[in-house]
Amino acid sequence: AQLTVAQIVTSALDGDEIVHVVAQAFGLDVEGHDKAGALGAIERFLQDEARAGRRCLLVVDECQNLQITALEELRMLSNFQLGSHPLLQSLLLGQPEFRRIVAKHPDLDQLRQRVIASHHLEALREDEVEGYVLHRLYHVGWQGKPALREGLLKEVFTRTGGIPRRVNQVMNRMLLL
Repeated sequence: AQLTVAQIVTSALDGDEIVHVVAQAFGLDVEGHDKAGALGAIERFLQDEARAGRRCLLVVDECQNLQITALEELRMLSNFQLGSHPLLQSLLLGQPEFRRIVAKHPDLDQLRQRVIASHHLEALREDEVEGYVLHRLYHVGWQGKPALREGLLKEVFTRTGGIPRRVNQVMNRMLLL
C-alpha cells in the first residue's frame, strides 16, 4: 500500500524510448507525447504518489542491453524531487557485462555516483539448488506430484553450474516435458 512498483525488461532502448517505456510501465498514457511531455507526465505522477504517501520503485531488468543515453535518462529520473524528498528509486538488474559498462564507461560518472548498493549474484551451491527449486515449486502449489526422481536436483546443479537463470530454464523445460 505504500509502494508503487513498475517493472520493465529492456531491449536495446535509447534515451527517448526509455522515457516512454518508464511512463507506460507506471500506467501512464504517453502515446503521441514527445520526450518532454512524457517526462512531465512521469514527474506529475511521481509527485502525486508522494503526496499520497507512496514511494515509487522502478525495476529495470536486462540493463546490459540499454544504450548509454538510456542509462543517463534513468539517472536523470532520480533528480525528480518533492521538496528535498526524492520521488523515484531505481533497481537496475543486468548480466555481468552491465557491471563492466557502468564501471568503465566515461559518460556514466554521474550514474556511478548515484549507486547506493551493488550486488553480484553468485552461482548457487549444490545444496542451495535443491532449496531454490523446491521453494519455487512449493510457491506455485506443487505438493510432490509429479515426484522428482532421486538425484535429479544434483544433476540440475551439475548441468547448470548453479546459475539461477540456467536452473530456471532447465526446470521449466523439464516440467513442460
